[in-house]
Amino acid sequence: MRLAADMDYRGVFATLERVCEDNISVLCGPSDLPYGSTANRLLTCIRQIQEHGRALEPVVGCFTAVYHHYDFDEQTPGNGYRTLVKVLLSCLFHIIQKARYVASNYNSAFFRAEHNAAEMEAYCSALCQLRALLHLAQRLINDNDFGQLYSLKDEDLSRRFVQEYSSMHKACFYGRCLGFQFSPTLRPFLQTVVISMVSYGETFGKQQSGFGTAALSLLTSGKYVMDPELRGAEFERITQNLDLQFWKSFWNLTESGLLTGFSRMASSPVQVNLTLTLPPVTLRLPLAADPNLTITISPPIAHWGPGPVHMRLISWELREGQDSEELQAFYRSDPPPISVSSLPWVQKQPLSRWLLIHFHGGGFVAQTSRSHENYLRSWSKELNVPILSVDYSLSPEAPFPRALEECFYAYCWALNHCHLLGSTAERVCLAGDSAGGNLCITVSMKAISAGIRVPDGIMAAYPATLLTTDASPSRLLTSIDPLLPLGVLAKCLNAYAGMWVEGRLMLSLGRDTAMLLSDLTQGASSWIQSFLDPTRTSDQPQRRIGAGRTSAVASATNSECHVDFPEGFEPLRSECLAFVRPTSCPIIRNPFVSPLLAPNNMLRGLPPVHIVASALDALLDDSVMFAKKLRDMNQPVSLTVMEDLPHGFLSLSQLAKETEVATEICVARIRAIFQQENPPCALQKPPKLDQSASPSG
Repeated sequence: MRLAADMDYRGVFATLERVCEDNISVLCGPSDLPYGSTANRLLTCIRQIQEHGRALEPVVGCFTAVYHHYDFDEQTPGNGYRTLVKVLLSCLFHIIQKARYVASNYNSAFFRAEHNAAEMEAYCSALCQLRALLHLAQRLINDNDFGQLYSLKDEDLSRRFVQEYSSMHKACFYGRCLGFQFSPTLRPFLQTVVISMVSYGETFGKQQSGFGTAALSLLTSGKYVMDPELRGAEFERITQNLDLQFWKSFWNLTESGLLTGFSRMASSPVQVNLTLTLPPVTLRLPLAADPNLTITISPPIAHWGPGPVHMRLISWELREGQDSEELQAFYRSDPPPISVSSLPWVQKQPLSRWLLIHFHGGGFVAQTSRSHENYLRSWSKELNVPILSVDYSLSPEAPFPRALEECFYAYCWALNHCHLLGSTAERVCLAGDSAGGNLCITVSMKAISAGIRVPDGIMAAYPATLLTTDASPSRLLTSIDPLLPLGVLAKCLNAYAGMWVEGRLMLSLGRDTAMLLSDLTQGASSWIQSFLDPTRTSDQPQRRIGAGRTSAVASATNSECHVDFPEGFEPLRSECLAFVRPTSCPIIRNPFVSPLLAPNNMLRGLPPVHIVASALDALLDDSVMFAKKLRDMNQPVSLTVMEDLPHGFLSLSQLAKETEVATEICVARIRAIFQQENPPCALQKPPKLDQSASPSG
């Protein structure tokens, strides 16, 4: 992929043209082998690829001339427009490689004509769909304000994006072409995930336990290994129309004892790994402006009243306070775990000056700290720091603001009880990925609004900062991403907003409304306008386009949402129409839900924010736009964009060298927060880090 980015795109298209001509010459020439209709399929496919290439070259030229204007800065190239071009060029490289093989081996007795025809047809379909996505990106770049990646004001454009996703054929990206855009070392893993998911989906709901369903799905997985087209079609069906409970159940397989057992064996051993439960009691914290004054922090009460908060304490070394009787009162397990302090070879260490508070990812709907233990254990060892990971309540059972309330309460409790966690909390860092990155930012915003101490820094990996289905170039990747399809993303966002529970709408009333109105008084005037705008309170109808994958399907599309493609071109259409509910609920635009929409006065005072994003992540533009917003406010912020990695790379840190490097960068950003002296008023680039520096004891 890096080669694709560095190579002149004109050279790629010139090479494509040559190999297409070579293939046409070979396929039209005499042959002693009876390929028959297969040869005609190959010839038709090559000519279609040639036509797509000729049409796409000027389009790519237009993007390459302007996409640098959408980067965070010159040293950090990365935005959705760049990514779409890179994905296209990656697809072309695969096509060129396969076409060369066909031209060189077509007359060989060992040439597998049927297999190679199926391969070329799959990549031809992928190229056709990428051409459609680039056309949609052209609409975005023309309709949006200069330098803006999101269409925040053009609801019609975002609605058309959802409509196109609903009807566009996507199975080709999950079959033979699966993961072509990612690092080669990750493709076997992605294939395993997709096969596991479609097998699990086939047996889901048959009155089996989650792990029983997983075991039963192993018996049906063979056919999806042998038949890529069947795998792609089934994966498209699952990602478009299975309900949220399926996704919660599948993602929570990582919580099973067997999988976590393997993960623990492969990760760093730690001396402290405790599950804690905080009772819902009122806390008092000193005000940051005047420590002689205090403020009352109430326990979480949204939706069902006061309730406990669950957490996990991980520490590479046993430290003072971590085996105290006072902390034992918060142990969740019964009977309590055996203390390592009783072991003669364990030496208790003094309190650390640092404390890392972690909020896990999972789309606000799945997983706990248990799923993220593999890298948290490594972080605790590398940084030699105690880590407190919060197991916040999950949607749709606990929509906004319950998770935020619990994370904020856990943060406040940790400040008051840091001595029990093995730390003096001289430096406190918040870290999280995806949904957890969102919570790191919003917890800090609540600390600012409450007037208490804010953390010393935030490390947010691929954070979600705009929880809407608004169109952006990187969001177009949800049409081809096996880990974050738009249908799944929309289900998670609506669940967090409290608008989607097992296929039924639900309203957030009472305490939630009071809290939202309270938040509005703290400067969210822009959110009030969207709350009062009646055009955002109703969902747009999704009209069935019909079966088939021909251009005739497009004629049935709602004319209001129809996208005008170039004359003579129409993307392939799906036989299974997706139903995607747009995120029209006003809660989504609350600054504590979508911090990208927060007015400046709610973000002013945030600590240094270090964002580590992925170029191939559908949420890339969330990171770029939020980093640019903070920079323009003169807030301290840095952005690092990793190449060739998918969303969720922290959980894949042990699978490939690339994910390991990305994880090391996250650790380096956390170390920079801990080692900073007096943070400057603005920090656009993190300082050069001494990777050999020993952490504070």
